[in-house]
Amino acid sequence: MKFLSDLKKKDLKGKICLLRIDLNIKDSELDKNNLRIQAILPTIKFLLKNGVKVVLLSHRGRPDHKPQTTNHKLTLRPFVKIFKSLLNQQVYFVDFKKFNKATIANYSIVLLENLRFLKGEEENNNKAAEQLASLGDFFVNDAFAVSHRANASVAAITKFMPSYAGLLLEKEIKNLNRAVKDHRNHLIVVLGGAKISGKIGVIKNLMRKADYFLIGGAIANTFVKAEGLPIGVSLYDADKVDFAKGLLKKYGEKIILPADYFISERQIRDIGPNTAKMYSDIIKKAKIIIWNGPMGCFENPKFAKGSKAIAKAIINNKKAFAVIGGGETASLFNDGRFAINDKRLFVSTGGGAMLEYLAGKKLPGIAALNGRASPKILGWKL
Repeated sequence: MKFLSDLKKKDLKGKICLLRIDLNIKDSELDKNNLRIQAILPTIKFLLKNGVKVVLLSHRGRPDHKPQTTNHKLTLRPFVKIFKSLLNQQVYFVDFKKFNKATIANYSIVLLENLRFLKGEEENNNKAAEQLASLGDFFVNDAFAVSHRANASVAAITKFMPSYAGLLLEKEIKNLNRAVKDHRNHLIVVLGGAKISGKIGVIKNLMRKADYFLIGGAIANTFVKAEGLPIGVSLYDADKVDFAKGLLKKYGEKIILPADYFISERQIRDIGPNTAKMYSDIIKKAKIIIWNGPMGCFENPKFAKGSKAIAKAIINNKKAFAVIGGGETASLFNDGRFAINDKRLFVSTGGGAMLEYLAGKKLPGIAALNGRASPKILGWKL
């Protein structure tokens, strides 16, 4: 894999970069301080500083219409104002009616319309990828959060132009590798959220490496159900109860379940104070921590106490290296009370991509960057 960070100004000046980023952000979260927006700024600034014209590529939502038609609710137009403010430069918006290199070459920063309006994007179609490639000189993937999807703008595009990992993608890969490879240094995995099914791969891949799995959220309910204990009308994965039984039988000493809960209307809503303390005490001794998924119904402040206790415990462990991922989990570390700025704590922009990477799966967007599209096309000597 080749990294953008290895290139020099002489290699880049005057070129047009197609930069794949992740702007799959809800209207309610449209803010210049959003984690995903802030995370991609270093790559954009690096390119502009080195004399590169930048074409921003992203999808947003799941359009329920035919490709290449307009869905104003999912347009990327609102991001023009945000990037203009953050970069202090004009940002030109291009829809698929002005889909050509001649138009794009006139501007320093261009934001292309929602890629899911482009026919063939989600099918990883070569024709769609070639259309996109015709707009620039080289491609940079800085969208770790969508690198687990085989889309034309993530995977197939690397067949048609020199391709590199951006600063954010490089950071994601190196930090996730560090967390997994340093597992001999007392690894603790904290798993929460709604469904165990999305985290089975992580559990299987890290079970032998981790010292403990601290379980919360509805995932814990599935394990409690597997033990034959009552959970009221709480959410759980009914078709994964047998899987949970098998894990408890084989690795029961590693799987730590809640000792108490906050319950409302016969539903388990959060881990209780005794569990929060127990989990925090275990985290204090950890050297490596991986956390994905909240401990309860995080969207309600009444049931966010368990998750906040875990966040506080991780921050207070000054000797540990931690990787945190998943939208709700990561949002805790944007909270002023839990702000982080040191290299001990890495907040990943990936949810599903992080889980698949930690599960040991090959992500199409990352695999595509290995050995594809020779940089000789641009005459670069790397």
